[in-house]
Amino acid sequence: MPKVAGKYWSLIEVIAHGVLGFCFKLIHKELTDEAFASFMQFVKFGLIGVTNTVLSYVINVAALLSFQKIGMSPKYDYLVAQFVAFVLSVAWSFYWNNKLVFKEDETGQRVWWKALIKTYISYSFTGIFLNSLLSWIWVSLFHISKLVAPLINLVISVPINFLINKFWAFKGE
Repeated sequence: MPKVAGKYWSLIEVIAHGVLGFCFKLIHKELTDEAFASFMQFVKFGLIGVTNTVLSYVINVAALLSFQKIGMSPKYDYLVAQFVAFVLSVAWSFYWNNKLVFKEDETGQRVWWKALIKTYISYSFTGIFLNSLLSWIWVSLFHISKLVAPLINLVISVPINFLINKFWAFKGE
């Protein structure tokens, strides 16, 4: 990590440790190093997720504009653009999660291509299946706004995706 980025990350860790330590004291629990490390791992996962979301949107828009320029049929262009954005943004997430969040242990037993396939399965489950199901539930059954439903989905799907990645996709063989 570059020196400046490392400096800011250390400051973030100090602040997070103070806030989390205070919260743990409120519930009369001790903040262990392991609990703090897991929390920071989740924070890193979340930050990479934010960049993934932005990148996916930018790729989607760029693909749509490119398809319009070359005269692709507007009947399916948005589906192809969405697919391209999904494939590339999940590759982005895999690279950074592999490098910064779910680092290989000392044994180096992780097979990168297996972890990549598992990452695509994980993101397909939470990003496509689970979010679609939850959106249908919020909008159709509970009559929640279509604009609010995806925000509720994030609260559910991000922690599930984190756990799937941590304990399955990036777990050594």
